[in-house]
Amino acid sequence: MKNALLTAGTLHVSKWKSFAQLLHYQPIEYKEPSSYSTLAESLRELDKKHGTGENRVFYLAIPPSLYKSTAQMLGKAGLSVENENSWARIVVEKPFGRDLDTAIDLDQSLHEHFQEHQIFRIDHYLAKETVQNILMFRFANSMFEPIWNRRYIDHVSITAAETLGVEHRAGYYEQAGVLRDMFQNHMMQLLALTAMDSPSLFDADRVRDEKVRVYRAIRPFPTNDLQDYLILGQYSAGTINGKRVPAYRDEPGVSPDSLTPTFAGMKVLLDNWRWQGVPFYLTSGKRLAKKRTEIVIQFKDVPHSMFRRTLGEHITANRLILGIYPDEKISLTFQTKNPGARVCLRSVTMDFHYHQNYTGPILDAYEKVLLDCMLGDHMLFWRQDGVELCWAFLAPILKECETCADRAEILLPYDSGTWGPKAVRDLKK
Repeated sequence: MKNALLTAGTLHVSKWKSFAQLLHYQPIEYKEPSSYSTLAESLRELDKKHGTGENRVFYLAIPPSLYKSTAQMLGKAGLSVENENSWARIVVEKPFGRDLDTAIDLDQSLHEHFQEHQIFRIDHYLAKETVQNILMFRFANSMFEPIWNRRYIDHVSITAAETLGVEHRAGYYEQAGVLRDMFQNHMMQLLALTAMDSPSLFDADRVRDEKVRVYRAIRPFPTNDLQDYLILGQYSAGTINGKRVPAYRDEPGVSPDSLTPTFAGMKVLLDNWRWQGVPFYLTSGKRLAKKRTEIVIQFKDVPHSMFRRTLGEHITANRLILGIYPDEKISLTFQTKNPGARVCLRSVTMDFHYHQNYTGPILDAYEKVLLDCMLGDHMLFWRQDGVELCWAFLAPILKECETCADRAEILLPYDSGTWGPKAVRDLKK
């Protein structure tokens, strides 16, 4: 831990010794009830020694297959019990199940000993500063909300690209693939924040109510017409940052004939008044050209060009980019006259960098959500109805992709260091 803090530049050397004395390690045998009884006794002793008031956060940073049994063991050991002056909370990492049925089963299992207000389904994407800023940008500025709809927006592109490969996660990734790993959670959250209506109050449940409305409005996927709505790919060998990298099937722990997708481009439509007819293009993949997460709002062309005799019919439409990583910024591209005697247009960009004129502390995404957990604030955490609606949307897609006879044919190879299969461009035609 000390080395990690040192690397992150957040280590206060003068305070480390006193802090380190408060760290304790208690080994656990996941399936052994007596191990949890020992943990409970150890925590009671620490409560008496340090006066912590029996307040506890159990963060399940463990294999997903152990979520159910571990939560049940904690409950049976009495570690889920709260009273008037103390609280107990459990933090569950993604994935929340493997499909709709397992997500429901996991939720029911958690509720055997923990109440809903004690359960925190973590998604660190929600705690990224620029992701949180989406709501502020949309609903605290009167100039943007009136044009945030089908009348002015042509399409929306949401991208979460990684340069990393599967790394040491082959055991998990072979069972998950990109749709379960990224789309059921991160991509759906970015979609909801971009498309949701304004809640009446900035309150955790009211914000999550509006997200759920978005998920309910997603048009069911036409599984009989996949090629026009979904492109799947798997990375081949290639070059990333000047270094040769192996193909997915050559990674340690990956089956040599694996059909697990590492890239997906998806066209999503929302059936509601605000967004009817506006496509949302969701793209995520591994071993792509750059690590980049951004939301691009592409506005419609001007309805009539008074400049067509001098400039031609086409004028580049306005574009708004909400940069999440690596550039935490907001960019707006618009047209202006090029200086000089001739009448020429040029595209110019106004940039706002998120940390501009700010000198205070910057929290890592996990730091933010764990602090919110300690405060009991669910704003940046999933609610179970949202989890289930997203699984319900993806379930037919996963079934079709994983059971169809031409599964190998629809999985398109792409070279590492590129932007994925070329066919993904056809989605936007």
